[in-house]
Parts: sequence; C-alpha cells; structure tokens
Amino acid sequence: MPQSDLTILPIRHHGPGSARSVARALEAHPPATLLIEGPVDADALLPFLNEPAMTPPVAVMAHVQGHPERSVFYPLAEFSPEYVAIRWALSRGVPVAFMDLPASVTLAHKEEAAEAEPDATDPTSTPPEDAVRADPLALLAQAAGYSDFERWWDALVESRGDGEAVFAAIAEVMAAVREAEDGHTSARDLIREAQMRQTIRAALKGGSVAVVCGAWHAPALTPEVLAREAKADPARVKGLPKTKVALTITPWTHGRLTQASGYGAGVASPGWYAHLYATPSQVSERWLTRSARLLRARGLDASSAQVIDAVRLADALATLRGRHLAGLDELTDATRAVFAWDSDTPLRLLSEELFVGEALGSVPAGVPAVPLEQDLAATLARLRLKREAVTHDLTLDLREDAGLSRSQLFHRLTLLGVPWAKEAASRGTGTFKEAWTLRWEPEFSVRVVEASRHGNTLVRAANSAAVSAARRAADLGALSDLLEVTRLSGLPGAAAFTLARLDERAADADTAALLLALPPLARLARYGDVRARGDDDLRPVFRTLVARAAAGLPNAAHGLGEEAAQTLHRQLAGADAAVRLLDDPEASGQWVVALHALDAQGTAPLLRGDAVNRLRDRGLLDAAQVQVRLAAALAPGAPPLDVAAWLGGFIGEDGQTLRHDPAALALLDTWVVGLDPDAYSEVLPPLRRSLSRLDPHARRRLGEELRGLERTEQAAQVNGELGAGVVPVVLRLLGVTLPAGDPL
Repeated sequence: MPQSDLTILPIRHHGPGSARSVARALEAHPPATLLIEGPVDADALLPFLNEPAMTPPVAVMAHVQGHPERSVFYPLAEFSPEYVAIRWALSRGVPVAFMDLPASVTLAHKEEAAEAEPDATDPTSTPPEDAVRADPLALLAQAAGYSDFERWWDALVESRGDGEAVFAAIAEVMAAVREAEDGHTSARDLIREAQMRQTIRAALKGGSVAVVCGAWHAPALTPEVLAREAKADPARVKGLPKTKVALTITPWTHGRLTQASGYGAGVASPGWYAHLYATPSQVSERWLTRSARLLRARGLDASSAQVIDAVRLADALATLRGRHLAGLDELTDATRAVFAWDSDTPLRLLSEELFVGEALGSVPAGVPAVPLEQDLAATLARLRLKREAVTHDLTLDLREDAGLSRSQLFHRLTLLGVPWAKEAASRGTGTFKEAWTLRWEPEFSVRVVEASRHGNTLVRAANSAAVSAARRAADLGALSDLLEVTRLSGLPGAAAFTLARLDERAADADTAALLLALPPLARLARYGDVRARGDDDLRPVFRTLVARAAAGLPNAAHGLGEEAAQTLHRQLAGADAAVRLLDDPEASGQWVVALHALDAQGTAPLLRGDAVNRLRDRGLLDAAQVQVRLAAALAPGAPPLDVAAWLGGFIGEDGQTLRHDPAALALLDTWVVGLDPDAYSEVLPPLRRSLSRLDPHARRRLGEELRGLERTEQAAQVNGELGAGVVPVVLRLLGVTLPAGDPL
C-alpha cells in the first residue's frame, strides 16, 4: 500500500500467505529502510537471523538481569512474515530495525512472565484488556460463512498469497473494524503505536520506509495519523519505566506457536502453515501423501488410491465452499472421510507430526548467551547429543566412558531443574544400563538461564545447586536422595558435603527419617562403584543409620493408629529391602534384632504380623513357630479388626507365607469359618484388602489350596463313618474278641 515514502504491509503473525506477499511487495518496491514490529533494543540480534546456521523456529528472548524467570519471547518461524522480511533486507544490504516498545519497558510493565503475553498486534488475538476487539472480526468471519476468524483469514489471505493487492484489502478491513470498535483499543496498544510512529518518523528522514506490522496496527501508522499525532506521541513514550534486560535468540518449537499452547498470536496448525509456505505447487496432493505415509507407519491402511480419492474430495469441498484452493478444513474432512471412515482416531495419530509438525530450531554459536548455555552447547557437541522437540529414547552402557558421561550430564541437568532427560525402565538385566527418554522444550532454555546463577559451567553450577539443596534439605530422606543424585552426577565435592550433612543430621533424626534414608544409601553402596566410579565406602554410614533405626523402631511401633501403622509399614518395607540389597552382615544382624522386637505385645498388629512374615522369610522362624504365632493371633476373643490387621502384615505383598505353609493356611481357614456373621461382616473388607495385593496367579493358587483343604476334611469325615462299620467285621474275621463295653 504505497503512500508517499511510506509502505505499510499489514500481516498476520506466522502467516505463510502474508510471508509470500511481503516478499513480493518488497521485491516490487524496495525501500530504503525496513521496519519490523519488535523490541527496538533487540536490533543488535538481527544480523544473526541471516546466518546459515540459524534454523527457525526461534525466538528473540529478553529477560530481566538477575531474574531470568521474568522473560518475554518474540517467536519467529520460517513462514513468519517478519522473518522473511528481515532475511530479505539483510541479504540485500537494506537497513532493517525493530520499531516496537523496548523489551526493557515491556518487562518493567509485566509483573511476571514466563512466555510472551497474548499479542495485541495479531487480529486473531484477544488481549485480556480488550475482549471487545475480537468480536467485529468474528462477526466478519461469520458473515462470510466461517466458524471463526482463523479459518476466514486462512482462506482469504494465507492460502492465497496474492502479493501487494492483499495488503490494501487488509488495511481497509482493519480501518473499518477499528472505527467500528469505538476506541476500545487498550491503553497499552496506544503507547506501542506511539512508539512505532516515532520510529517511523525517524526512519523517513533517510528515505522510503516499508513497515511490516500486525494488521491491527496498520490504521494507526498511516501518513495521516503520523502527521496528526506528531506532537502527542513524544509525550506518550517519554518517562516509561524501564528495567535492565539481557537479550538473546533461543530455539523455539512449532508446538509453542500453537494457540493450544497459550500463545496469543498462535496458529491452529503450524505444520499446515509450514507445508503451505514450503510447497509452491500440488499442495493438497503432497499433504495427503504425507498423511498416508504417517498412517501406514502406524499400521493403518492408507493406499495410493485413497490418496487420489482424498485429493478429489478435498478439491470438491473447496469448490462447494467457494474456495479456489483446498484449505486445512477441506483436507481434514477428506482425511476423516477417506482414511478413517468418519473416525477421529487417525487424526489424533497425525496431530503432532502433521498438524503441529513439531520442529526445534537452532541458533548459531555466536549468538549472545549466558556462559552456562555455551558450556551446555559445547558438552552436547562433545557427547554427540542433539536437542530435539520429539521424544527420543536412549539406552546407555555405563561401562563405557561415553555412556557414563551422558548419564552424568542428564543427572546434572536434572539437578539444575532442566528435566530434558527422564529416566525410564531399562530392558534386560544388569546394573550397567540406564534408559532415558529425551524431549527438549523451549522453556528449558529459560531454566538454563535461571540455573546460571549457580555457576558458569555445568559442573560448577550442578555442584553449587546440590550444595545449596543439601543445606535446605528438610530431612534425612531428602539428603539421602540428593546424595544418590550427586553420586550419579559425578560431583564428588557435592557428594561429600551431602554425606557429611546426612551423617550430621542422623544423630537427631526420628525413626521414620532414618528408614527413608536407607534405600538410596543401599543402592549407592551396592552399585556406586559401577555407576559413579567412586572410591568412598558408604557401608559404615549405612550401618550407623540401620543401628539407629533398629534402636528406635520398637518404640515407634507402639500405640499407633491404623493410618500411622500403615505409613510405618511402608517405610519398614523399603528399609528391609535396602538391608537385603546391601547384604551387610553387621547391618543385617542389627535389623533382625529390631524385627524380633516388633514381634511383641503392644506393637501395632499390622507391624507384628509383618515382622513374623519377614522373620519366616529369612528362615529365622520355622513352620512350628509361625503356627504358634498365627494361632495366638487368631485366638478366640481377639478383636476381628486387630486380627485382620495382623493378617495384612503376615500375608505380605505376595502371599508367600500362606502359599508355602499349608498348616498356616488351614489355621486361617478355620478361623474365618468360625466367625459369627457380625464379626465376619466386620473383618471381611480389611481381609479382602490384604488379599487383593496378591497377583491374580497367587490368589488362584490360594483358592486351589483352600478347595484342597475342604476336600481333605470331607474325605476324612466320610472315611471315619465307613471305618466305624468295617473295623468290627475285620476284627471278627481275624478272631479278635472285643472286651465288653468297647465302642468298636
């Protein structure tokens, strides 16, 4: 829309049609200066956007110095008109600059921000301050027969890309809408537009200017408005609060460009827009071919004939709907009808790879970044790892230096609050393997900046973060877990500090905390030499904690209510597994003494039964001793709920005691059969809960054993009755004379 020396190119952020039209308009009328909507204090970053190593999507990131959690982002995709315009200018030597409010002003205005707030420059965005704005545009879309503005704009602009002509139409529509909305533009937008006009006026002194801006702002940047507001604008932008900021360019993802991610200027389908921008011809055919390929990869039928049918259907739908080209709606309807027979299941399978088209950008090495980010990039290059936006599984062999180094990197990043890699269950046996699931999210870049307060390298930052966490740890369990992480991270300094803190806190820790600290310590003492290659022996510390826990356990188990007993039972189970894992004779002996002490009156029934089970499992109670304790627990007059609790501990997680001790099972069966109806109703729910922990196979085996007991009793009864009649006859045949009064 050339007017005098000013050309306004109103666009939709992240619109491929807008991007193509901008490129054509700039080629037709090259300006002396190009201005882009964006923070004016980020101009120094513009040259990086034209480097070969720059791969979108990326985002200009600004954060408050010392408070990286207060940040704002300005995303750019390959199909973003601003990105296309910047690259055009830089490749031709045309001066290019941003023209919006500085990020220092924006961040001073924001109380807190982890991502960019809804973008008021986008006509599809509805800022919280001005919900009225979206209504006129929605009405326009509705009048044109579209369900929402997104689809209307896509049909009229993004799927066409008609060059300069489209900008005049957009400007006319936006002018009419802004006039009709009767001054409801937010106060913040009015200040932004004043800043833009000030930048435009300064640039016009050097010749012709082209402006690429969000369509909503176009009516406020015309030559007429520039002249009318020339005196008022300086006062509007003078004295605005500012804060010290740092700016960089960070990788971004298509997922973060979607409206579903909460990004106000987001689009419904970045994958579709990327396809639309990169595909000059056969748009429908190539899109549906990709759809079929992805469906076949997931085991669904998607033949070439179906692709042809889907293309014909999409084109027919476009014709019926008055569109010159099939858009995403038509292609989606055709996919659903041809490939899925009106089911949405294939569409859900295609969602991430096709509609979102997940991709992670990359930035050149020279982009300003905090030292920690630079060290991370160098470490990833050395270990041959790439940050990707898709989920990736990785199995490491810790006997190899590369595997161990990667493992330590993942653990260090987790310590720093960057959970790029999440540990998964590894297949196979052995302690030399670690399985990880990797997926990089854009917000991790912010967390790296936040973690830089701990140090300039990964080792220093992770070590400092671990020491800080050890000082703040609330209990022994937290310290024990942290010790495990520091060892796995290869941080001997932090591990030594954490171990000293753990030993220090153990002296006054309660029994529960001591029990929780044992499992991580046992794993470290058993596998530490393999995973962390440490030389220090943790067994003495483990023995000390076991001794203190064993001494306090009997008192801790007395007088507990049901909930407290269950909590202690879980802690005791973890500690018992830890003692078994390490298999240290001294620690095991101290632990067995504690188990014997639990098998005493006054201890919670659940814990008494559990102690009997664990002692039997260790071979320290024989079958006769177990039966004595079971008979005592099931003695007549015992409260049914106490009996049920005792049985819950005695049966255990897998029911091994009942499965391998028929006498114990018979005693339990006799006790249950002898309950009166009221007691049976009361004890049935807790008994059922105890047995429900057993796996189906174990329950089936117990059922078979009980049926066997019943058959044995019935057979004994029948055999006794038959024997009473047969024995006298046999004795008489043998010539035996029975004394008078003998019952036989």
